[in-house]
Formats: sequence, C-alpha cells, structure tokens
Amino acid sequence: MKIGITCYPVAGGSGIVATELGRKLAERGHQVHFISYALPFRLDVYQQNLFFHEVETTAYPLFKHPPYTLALATKMAEVISHYGLEILHVHYAVPHATCAFLAKQLIECTRPKIITTLHGTDITLVGSDPSYYDITRFSINASDGITAVSRYLADETVREFKISKEIRVIHNFFDSERFNPGDDPCCKRNYLANPDEFIISHISNFRPVKRLIDVIDIFDKIQMKVPARLLLIGEGPDAVLARRQINKKGLTDKVKFLGNQSRVEVVLRLSDIFLLPSEEESFGLAALEALACGVPVISTSGTGLTEVIEHGVNGYLHQVGDTSAMADSALELLQNKEKHALFREKAHTLADERFNADRIISEYEQYYQEILGV
Repeated sequence: MKIGITCYPVAGGSGIVATELGRKLAERGHQVHFISYALPFRLDVYQQNLFFHEVETTAYPLFKHPPYTLALATKMAEVISHYGLEILHVHYAVPHATCAFLAKQLIECTRPKIITTLHGTDITLVGSDPSYYDITRFSINASDGITAVSRYLADETVREFKISKEIRVIHNFFDSERFNPGDDPCCKRNYLANPDEFIISHISNFRPVKRLIDVIDIFDKIQMKVPARLLLIGEGPDAVLARRQINKKGLTDKVKFLGNQSRVEVVLRLSDIFLLPSEEESFGLAALEALACGVPVISTSGTGLTEVIEHGVNGYLHQVGDTSAMADSALELLQNKEKHALFREKAHTLADERFNADRIISEYEQYYQEILGV
C-alpha cells in the first residue's frame, strides 16, 4: 500500500506512535510518506520505503500567524497526486483530519481514504473547546475510518461528540527490540545515581495535565524513607515551576533534568519505579514503554491507563492528586525486593503479551484493508 502519515513531529505520544507505525509499515514493504512541518522526533535514520515531505509556510505581513493548515492541505494534495496515495492516516482530528478533507477537495478524488487516529488531547482539550467543537466533530465524521488508542478514549469521543460511526480501538504499542529489560551494565547507573540510591523516573512534555509538581511531591515522600534519585526526562511549560518546587524542598542534589532524550529506554532500564500521576491520559505510552523495560508504574485511576496497568500486578493506580498513596505504593515495592522483582517480571510480560508492535501493526494493516474494501 501507499500510505501518507501526518502527525506532530515533536516528542509526545501521538508523534512517537505515528512515527513508529510508519517505520514498521515501511519494514513490511509498504511505501510510507510523512507529511509535516519538521522531521518527526524518532525518524532520524534512513530507511527504505520511507519518505518525508516538509510543509513550508511563508510569513506574510498580512498574517499574524503563518497559515500552516492551508500549507499542509496543499502539500497533502501534492503528495497524493504525485505518489498515488491509497491511505492518508492523520493523527489528531484538528487540524490534521480537517486538512486531509480539504486536500481531497482540492484534487477532487475518491482516494486516498482518510483514517483519523484520536490520541486524547484533540478530544479532551482542543475538541471540547467551544471554538473547535463543530470543526472537530465534522472532521471526525468526514473521515473514512476512525481509530482511538484506548476504549476509554473511544467512549469519551462518542459521549462528547455524539459520534455514531464506528471508532475502532487500536492500542498504542512499543518496539520490543528497543524497550525491554536489557542488560545495561551497572556503570551506566553510576552516572545517574549513587550505588545505594533507587532511581525514580518520569517522562512527559511537562504540561500541567502531567502534574509534574505531584511527581516532585511523591518523590519527596519517597526519599524521606529510602535513598533515591529522581530523573526527569522531557521539556515543557511546567519546568520552571518544577525547578522552584525542587529548590523550595531542598531536593536540588537529588533531582536531575535530562531534557528530551531520543533513547529513553536506556534510562528506563536503570529505573526502579516510573511515576506518571497525570490528571488525564488517553493511554499512556510513556507508562507502556516503562513497563516493557520491566519497570513498575505508579499512576492514576479513571483514565486510559487502566487498560495498560493492572493495579497490584505490574503497578499501582490511585486517584488524581493522592500523592501520599502513590508514595506509599512506591515504598511498598522498593522496600520489598521479592515483590518488586515480581512486579518487574509482570510489567514486561504483560506489556509484551498485549502491546507488542507486530500484533498492533497487523491490526492497522487489517483496518486499512477494510477501509479500502480489499
């Protein structure tokens, strides 16, 4: 198949999943074309059957902001016409599904079929804004196929937008060649923590919804009972607030900001506990990648994470904001070697059974064929 993929190219769950999907599809012999304003975050190595088409915008004095969406629709139409795309798979309803619809109108064609994957923020934050509600609902309904990364998100979409079309649930996935317990030497751990310290990690885009201050509060409660080090991977608007909170609590020497990392699996393998106390998660790719590396996850209940984490088996789920319960769960594992080892084993085993890339990519291929009617 000839497949076009549009996503945000930054370090975030939707962009990572879209990129990994494209890479895996190309490995299976499909021709994959990425269409975006920059090279996707994890698309940093040449690969056969994989192409990138940059969307360029020009800043005219008339526009306060360059009209990226119009430039994207135009580039989509150009790639469709030149390469004969059969599927245009867009990640996020607004603006990507909107642009895909406009691109097809530009060239007046029945193909490619538009498949929109909903990742969460497009529904829970952008789509629920009254300014975007109607265009979000239209873009979803105008798609030939709709997928959601969790049952939780699919149900939220139907409830919020009164969608009557089928929303196929295809979960996120991980690359088992990269994300596994591995056998990284202890010397790498010594670069990040003292030999007697546990390593607690967190990965996100540091937006308010990720509750980075809660991460710090949980860690503070942990380090009062056991020697520990906190590793924060990512960048975002709450980084400044986090640094202030760290200084206020006197944790400067125990917390390391590592910025965005393209090989997060190296840090995950060295971690003892992964924290993700988000207010909202449609799925939680960072949690899945931690589990795949054999790291128990402490997170929040009532979100898509319930489809990834089994409470009391490979991690713990608590109510949003209950940092005391989260810290107690972490300490329960850190202070019980046998239980911690069992959780580590279950973390990797369950992740591999349910979310292995080969299985999920096959689900996407089958869905493409259904939408194409072949």
